[in-house]
Amino acid sequence: MGPQPKATTGQQAATLASTRGPLTGGFRARDGLGAYTADPASFPAGRVIYHDAAFVAIHDLYPKATVHALLLPRASPRARMHPVDAFADPGFLAAVRAEAAKLRRLAAKELQRRLGRFSAQDRLREAVLDGDVEAEDDSDGGAPRLPAGRDWERELLVGVHAHPSMNDLHVHVLSRDMVSESVRHRKHYQSFNTPFLIDLADFPLAADDPRRHPAGYLGGDMRCWRCGRNFGNQFKKLKEHLALEFEEWKKE
Repeated sequence: MGPQPKATTGQQAATLASTRGPLTGGFRARDGLGAYTADPASFPAGRVIYHDAAFVAIHDLYPKATVHALLLPRASPRARMHPVDAFADPGFLAAVRAEAAKLRRLAAKELQRRLGRFSAQDRLREAVLDGDVEAEDDSDGGAPRLPAGRDWERELLVGVHAHPSMNDLHVHVLSRDMVSESVRHRKHYQSFNTPFLIDLADFPLAADDPRRHPAGYLGGDMRCWRCGRNFGNQFKKLKEHLALEFEEWKKE
């Protein structure tokens, strides 16, 4: 046999630092997100939040918190790369950051819709919405404005896993509470509450960043994200504690 043709730059980029195979017609388990990037319009509004030529935003099928969305890049050779490698491209990283900020704003509004009525910081805002209190006039003489209330964007995590479970690059946007029936074991909790979740703001990673070679993050002691209490490997007790913390957190 003669020599094989060299891979193109695009082909090399698509497989850099991974052993990921091409998509198949059946969208095998690790390729399941490919169905959304391939044909987002085929899914109901309850699954797809929005989509355009470059990105798809969806609700996570197994949400790990009150609000949990995924941002999926489309039509890019980097959409199937490991995020550490993909985000080494400043142009691609900038585009993903901008879109993640958009999704974060939407997620914050949804979190506020669900929990705002419980929050002390949102009390005045909710009173205005309920008609119990009149909104104050704008200082510049414009129409009355709603009080700003709680900064729900600060209650959200935005990042990627150091070792993703799916082949298609996806950014998690989720609330901090970790209260969900889909949080069923320690890996689910640890993957969002240790350096295994890499904040999108931390990219590009330095060459010596330990998160390039994640080890031990998922197997360490479980600590409450809010108070820091160490639960060791007692997942059931952690779950019970998180439910209590949730009630206090939403009242802030």
